[in-house]
Amino acid sequence: MTKDLTLLETIYSEDDNKLAIVVTEEKLKITYKQYKEYVHNLSKSLSDYGLQSGDCVSLVLPNNFEFLLAFLAVPSIKAKVTLLNPAYLLDEFLFYMKDTQSKVVLVHESLTAGHALEAAAKLNIPVWRISFSNSEVHLKATPLSADKKNIEQPSINDVALILHTSGTTSQPKGVPLTHLNLSTSIQNIADTYKLTPADSSLIVMPLFHVHGLLGATMSTLHSGGSVVVPPRFSASTFWKDINEYDITWYSAVPTIHQILLSRADDDAAPRDKLRFIRSCSSSLAPIILEKLEARFGAPVLEAYGMTEASHQMASNPLPPAARKNGSVGKGTNVQIAILEPSTGKPVDTKALGEVCIKGKNVTLGYLNNPKANEENWTKDGWFRTGDQGFLDEEGYLTLTGRIKELINRGGEKIAPPEVDSVLLQHESISEAVSFGMPDEKYGEEVGAAVVLKHGVDKSDLVSLEKNIQEYAKSKMAAFKVPKKIFFADELPKTATGKTQRRFIAAHFLKK
Repeated sequence: MTKDLTLLETIYSEDDNKLAIVVTEEKLKITYKQYKEYVHNLSKSLSDYGLQSGDCVSLVLPNNFEFLLAFLAVPSIKAKVTLLNPAYLLDEFLFYMKDTQSKVVLVHESLTAGHALEAAAKLNIPVWRISFSNSEVHLKATPLSADKKNIEQPSINDVALILHTSGTTSQPKGVPLTHLNLSTSIQNIADTYKLTPADSSLIVMPLFHVHGLLGATMSTLHSGGSVVVPPRFSASTFWKDINEYDITWYSAVPTIHQILLSRADDDAAPRDKLRFIRSCSSSLAPIILEKLEARFGAPVLEAYGMTEASHQMASNPLPPAARKNGSVGKGTNVQIAILEPSTGKPVDTKALGEVCIKGKNVTLGYLNNPKANEENWTKDGWFRTGDQGFLDEEGYLTLTGRIKELINRGGEKIAPPEVDSVLLQHESISEAVSFGMPDEKYGEEVGAAVVLKHGVDKSDLVSLEKNIQEYAKSKMAAFKVPKKIFFADELPKTATGKTQRRFIAAHFLKK
């Protein structure tokens, strides 16, 4: 059972002198006691400079200690934080800063130029600068007001974080997450993987994304374990960090798992170092899961998460419980129902429908968007994820794709992940993403973009395309076989390493 906690209360260790955070670039090591003291000091400074209850701070920081300080310090004085990718372009910064009505943009002291600063100037939002050096937190800021107010303590129902959906079908929607939403999710994740003070997690995902922040970092700090934070994912330093810091687990998107797998032997990757490996944020092909387990000697646990649920909703469990390849596991203290999309009525076991959820980790509604709230919540309070899937007799969830991404070929509904899975079994293919292509006869046909393995002969792509199509035809019905295969050296990816079908489809179909 989870406790109703504020965000800061989730950080817990029985030993204050236990190592909490390691930042590899600076060789910085921070104990739990130090972490809480630095957060407290920053909270006071933010308040002294005029940040008030309900104000929103746009956080534009890379993976570093300053990020982890600000993420806790801002909500600790009843204010809100929004996390922005430092690589955003000007229009993106303008949209997110306006949508959240940000009062302050917080950047690293070393940032002298960039789109974030340009957006802040256009919107007349003050830029505050943070740095950590000589065991002190430094904040350079212009006061928002001359009046100093007492720090207000947050309640579990106060909004702590505002994120945005990835906008797969429309403009990104603001997602307010309360202290209760976040603390529930953090506890759920720690409980799912039985995290303890003996665990150490290598953070390879961006902290501005809930996967890296809640899925790997905050869950570990709730358990009293240690997090090791490099500036970014680097395959060349990954195993060095794993060995040097006695890492017991990591969580990543399938793209990162595939990179590590492809170079495992060249990097002399250990075979039995990790307690488990977690995969989330996009579908992991069953064949890749099998190869990961065989090479790294650890159970690979695929999970299912989304922003509106403060990340995790379901996961395959640790051994000795059954983990089912191709499934995202059972609900993790989250209710899951499969409902008929048009009627909202429950479907039979193993019948396809829309995945819907309830839980204390789920947002209460989108930011200033009553139309989206009406469309995405049923009258019974179920949140409609937009994903299609089914539950088996044991309650394991299998996803078959985004409802709006299903390919409709003359009335036949084709789930892109099924096509991806088959293509990835071909001996020449390392990455594959399928999508719908406009077609005069059928309305839509199946297309696919693939990346070939290193060393594959590319001199006759016409013959190779036919070979792949024949292989696919031997594994699935002919109407599911891609009519056209696009070959690429790499596939477009988001900042978090995800492959979004609509972007990939647009990229290849415009050619």
